[in-house]
Amino acid sequence: MDYEIHVVAERSSLARQIVQVKPDLVLVDVADPSRDIIEELTLASGPLERPVALFVDRSDAGLSTAAIEAGLSAYVVDGLTASRVRPVLDAAIARFHLMQRMRAELDETKRALEDRKVIDRAKGLLMRVRGITEDEAYALLRKTAMDQNKRLADVAGALVTAAKLLG
Repeated sequence: MDYEIHVVAERSSLARQIVQVKPDLVLVDVADPSRDIIEELTLASGPLERPVALFVDRSDAGLSTAAIEAGLSAYVVDGLTASRVRPVLDAAIARFHLMQRMRAELDETKRALEDRKVIDRAKGLLMRVRGITEDEAYALLRKTAMDQNKRLADVAGALVTAAKLLG
């Protein structure tokens, strides 16, 4: 496997370099970290877009927690050594992919909950206006969605919006 490595010696050009290079992985070696460095790294590297591993020579209390909360995939104390690079990067990549999946699942769960709320509102409207049961209202929404080749939540949303306009 071929790797292309870009070394950024000046921290001030880190953000620009990351935007230009669009790396698959960011590895940072900092002797004396601070919350400012972690914040700058977070803003520069987009840890939600790629794995970021931060190697430090020493750490103050709370910095590792701040680094993980900022989205960094790995925070390694005692600096960068050749024997540690591969296992740490493998772990950082695995953690990054796990967090990506968890964010996607959370987004999907939130969307499903919002869809459920809209569908329930639409069923309530149909029940009240047409004088039908909840099961009948759901069946009507479902049939309409299938007839229009649309998602049930989209049909329900359109009905709720129309009712707001008419009500």
